[in-house]
Amino acid sequence: MKIIDKYILKRYLVTFVFTLLILIPIAIAIDISEKIDNFLEFPQLTAGQIIDEYYINFIIYYTNTFMPLALFIAVIFFTSKLSNNTEIIAITNAKISFTRLLYPYFIGSTLIMILSLIMNHFVVPNSSVERKQFEKEYIRSRRQKQELKNVKEFSLQLTDSTYIFIQRFDTETNSGYYFASEVYDGIKLKSKFMADGITYNKKDSVFTLKNWKKRVIYEDRDSIFSGIKVDTVFNFTPRDLIYKSAFAQEMPSNELMDFIDISKKRGVKNLNAYHVEFHKRTSLPIATYILTVIAVALSFRKRRGGTGVNLAIGIGIMFIYVFLMKVSEVLGAVAGVNSFLYVWMPNIFFGLLAVYLYLNARK
Repeated sequence: MKIIDKYILKRYLVTFVFTLLILIPIAIAIDISEKIDNFLEFPQLTAGQIIDEYYINFIIYYTNTFMPLALFIAVIFFTSKLSNNTEIIAITNAKISFTRLLYPYFIGSTLIMILSLIMNHFVVPNSSVERKQFEKEYIRSRRQKQELKNVKEFSLQLTDSTYIFIQRFDTETNSGYYFASEVYDGIKLKSKFMADGITYNKKDSVFTLKNWKKRVIYEDRDSIFSGIKVDTVFNFTPRDLIYKSAFAQEMPSNELMDFIDISKKRGVKNLNAYHVEFHKRTSLPIATYILTVIAVALSFRKRRGGTGVNLAIGIGIMFIYVFLMKVSEVLGAVAGVNSFLYVWMPNIFFGLLAVYLYLNARK
């Protein structure tokens, strides 16, 4: 690696870290101002507990979230300074092409991309569990807590022939009402198990059914059994009843893919919210290459107005990228669409823009 490569790479990484160190405290200050009333509602909540259980995980989450923005601003900022100091002119006069100039930038992008992939797929999901648990206990309103813990009119396919139905289930107490399990042979009903109440024992992984009734259907007759209470096992847990995209954020990618596979076998119809979360964990880190090329192509020439103009243009482009990303995530979660295509659409669009700016800059 040449001296100029080391110089640019060092400036790249230092400016990137510096930008993150500016953005994260701002995010923390805004968050504290919004949630200070929630914290004060609980006298037993200590500052150490808030920092340990919430803000450490908050920093992990938002560091990962701000990485593309920090990278984009950092590249524009220090490349504009190189240009304003005529260092870019010296580089080009040394017969170093624009493609060769990108070499140290891509080394820096690769390092950040690898870090972002590890955080997206493993670190952030694990830290989100503790952060969301803290939010659930101390920050969310009573109405929000009630909505999260109550599952209504839920159906699930356990096997090719077994289906369950639950009218209401409380994921906090692990108990519910009006449960039914049906077993089919093709389209023909073979048996039906009903109960007025259902409770899950987490320790033994056993369900307790109260006021139950079982109907077995034969060719020429039906048999009906009933009882007050019975313990049995089903191939699901209360966690499987929670179908929310936020739940996907708490699962590492290997666990998320296992969950998607199991849900497919159980007949859950729309899993696109989970596919969006999985694909997003890869598409956003890969965007570091695209954003780096765009940022360098925009800022390596001198402009009237200097760094400020380049930053204004860059922030505008970044706003459009974030907007498209959020829109594509919403559209990708709709049933029946190709979630992979929608999640990668901002990268495809800005990738084409990066190619255009790259070809133009080579001239």
